[in-house]
Amino acid sequence: MASRADNIASQMSLANFSKATELRQRIWFTIGALIVFRFLSFVPLPGINPRVLAQLAETTQGGILDMFNMFTGGSLERMSLIALGVMPYITASIVVQLASALHPTLAALKKEGSTGRQKLNQYTRYGTVFLCSIQGWFLAAGLESFGASSGLNAVIDPGIAFRIGVVISLVGGTMFLLWLGEQITSRGIGNGVSLIIMAGIVAQFPGFASNLFEGGRTGSISPGIIIGFILMVVVLILIISFVERAQRRLLIQYPKRATQRGMMQADRSHLPLKLNTAGVIPPIFASSLLLLPLTISQFAGNSVDTDSGFGSTIIALNQYLAHGQPLYMTLYAAGIIFFAFFYTAVVFNPEETADNLKKNGGFIPGIRPGKRTEEYLDYVLTRITVVGAIYLALVCVIPEYMIAQTGIPLFLGGTSLLIVVNVTVDTISQIQSHLLAHQYGDLIKKAKLKGRNR
Repeated sequence: MASRADNIASQMSLANFSKATELRQRIWFTIGALIVFRFLSFVPLPGINPRVLAQLAETTQGGILDMFNMFTGGSLERMSLIALGVMPYITASIVVQLASALHPTLAALKKEGSTGRQKLNQYTRYGTVFLCSIQGWFLAAGLESFGASSGLNAVIDPGIAFRIGVVISLVGGTMFLLWLGEQITSRGIGNGVSLIIMAGIVAQFPGFASNLFEGGRTGSISPGIIIGFILMVVVLILIISFVERAQRRLLIQYPKRATQRGMMQADRSHLPLKLNTAGVIPPIFASSLLLLPLTISQFAGNSVDTDSGFGSTIIALNQYLAHGQPLYMTLYAAGIIFFAFFYTAVVFNPEETADNLKKNGGFIPGIRPGKRTEEYLDYVLTRITVVGAIYLALVCVIPEYMIAQTGIPLFLGGTSLLIVVNVTVDTISQIQSHLLAHQYGDLIKKAKLKGRNR
């Protein structure tokens, strides 16, 4: 049965949208910030030869760097100021969240509220700068060594000055993206970092569709594969849209209370538990952890001696962890399942929820308040998270494997579709919330005016 809020939301029209001035300003600000992000993706690093850079993109096509390039909106293949995107920040946030769950001092900071969260965010930014510096250094070293055997250099003037300049530029670009994401979150609509990642993926849709149909026209890709791929995308979107809205609703009972007419009435509500509480975080976290060592190893592989033990190890690592390989798929699926449980434990605390229900007099029918409620919530959440983790692993891994086997260029896989659909649904929900709040505000104003006229 639809709730009152759902009924009001279904009655929303474009007329209500045109009256919501603050919402329009937030949407325009978000669009403007994403346009700035896209402009930055075309600003190249200083000292790069664009012609040799195009050869680098062709050489690494179909490899693991294509996934990194997907998350950065094509910035990596153009070697722009934001070539690393927000992935170093995501990797640093993984480390800080893991440390806050294991280290007593950081765990105490996490419980201090907004002050503790600010301190943890500061540590995350320090980690982001550190990771950007390491990745930027290896990226610069790989660019210097690329094409040396053929007499073509991707770097116009290689040397220590070039490497330092690249590191400073990449750190500045990533930190600017973080600031831009925070501005979108506070002054725009949706989660800023997620929208930046989604904008990078969506920006490559036209090019990918063009290459796909061009392959069908030239005969390099069979029409059956194209039709099957389109059907797979449509089915995946439907499955993701359905599962992301799925909930396990727990009935919450409140004690009987006296009404104005002297009748005793018991209140009821529901505690919604999402089937996929972690959202898009597990595949992003798993991807970033795999991309960090692989990015370093792939660019370092251009400059190491293949006859040495270290060089052979680097080459073997790139081969076994290449896209579509069994080891890569296994580690990717294991990372998704692990972070699905980990991030669910971070987002939802059964002990805190049970205490809040007990303080407000609420209880689950048949379950004692307090410790028993906490155990029951943990029991239910663990079992629905198993289903959610399996769903995430299948949606992300199976399309990636099919793409690797069919030879379609890596771009529109399960991970990218999951991010796009999830972020879109979340942004639309926030827009509906703003419209709903605006409509309630108009009703309150009308009620006050009628009261004054009386």
